[in-house]
Amino acid sequence: MHNNNKPIQRTFRDRLLLVVKGMAMGMANKIPGVSGGIVALAAGFYEELIYSFSRFDAHAFRLLFQKGFLAFYRHVNGGFLLYLFSGVGLSFFSVSLLLDVLIRHFPQHILGTFLGMILTSVYLIWKNQTPYQKRDYTALLSGLLLGIGLLWVNPGTENDHSLFVFFCGMVSIVGMTLPGLSGSLIVLILGNYNLLLVDAVNGLFYTLTDLTSGQGLGLDDPERRRLLRVFVLFTLGSSFGLVFFSKLLEKILQSYKNTTIAVLVGFILGAIGAVWPWTATSTAANENLNLLFTTPHQEFFLPHWLRPKTYVVLGCVLLGGTTVLILDHYGNKKTT
Repeated sequence: MHNNNKPIQRTFRDRLLLVVKGMAMGMANKIPGVSGGIVALAAGFYEELIYSFSRFDAHAFRLLFQKGFLAFYRHVNGGFLLYLFSGVGLSFFSVSLLLDVLIRHFPQHILGTFLGMILTSVYLIWKNQTPYQKRDYTALLSGLLLGIGLLWVNPGTENDHSLFVFFCGMVSIVGMTLPGLSGSLIVLILGNYNLLLVDAVNGLFYTLTDLTSGQGLGLDDPERRRLLRVFVLFTLGSSFGLVFFSKLLEKILQSYKNTTIAVLVGFILGAIGAVWPWTATSTAANENLNLLFTTPHQEFFLPHWLRPKTYVVLGCVLLGGTTVLILDHYGNKKTT
């Protein structure tokens, strides 16, 4: 776990790599059902991320008001967060925009690449831990069953009650803290995906647009007020959840690291269907693939082994896996 007293001294190359890793987190969040947390786990900065989030506590804000911003910045490991989330922000205006286009036109190839990256990352994560005990294998199976079970959960109905919206924000942020568990997938299951991630965001956008054009906030519109209330409550819930879950995970990782990693690995494998390239939404209707299994909101198919496109997708799987292996090799070389 990260040293609580001494800040990590980073070279220019370290900082640049953090920005790149942040961009990878931003890209991962663009894939439906994929979380940025898995990038953190695979790239080796998951524990520092959880540590940094957990430092946003009452003491941090006392430092801010009593000793100034620099003391607060050091307390929350601000250098790490600054470079990482600079990369996340950059991805939204660069790589993620390209990724949006590629997902629309080449969904199987992009999903195949992420499938290879995730499977290879899981292998490396599991291999690099200390010897496992019997309880860790039980935890692995539990995580696996939980991940598979999520594929069969039917989405709920939309609900804009203030407490429920706050709760949705609180649990949706786990995609940042729990690898393999997508925050957008949780909101979808709770039935509030369109309300929180589409309508409320659009409401804020239209409000800012009206404000910059000199038309005011538009608060005379009851629907606009409702959407802004929803957005604020969702944001507050997300902020609370980020601090709460990161503190909880930090304590669990300190006491039960291997067991926690085993649960996360199992969950990632169980939820791997989120990046399976051969589904009803990622394949053309005329491909006539053999059905593997169905869930309440998705159909999964076996690849057609006589089609050249299948081997192109498998090549993308290998490309994703090879990329992770190269990054892992570089990381190990750098630390030796």
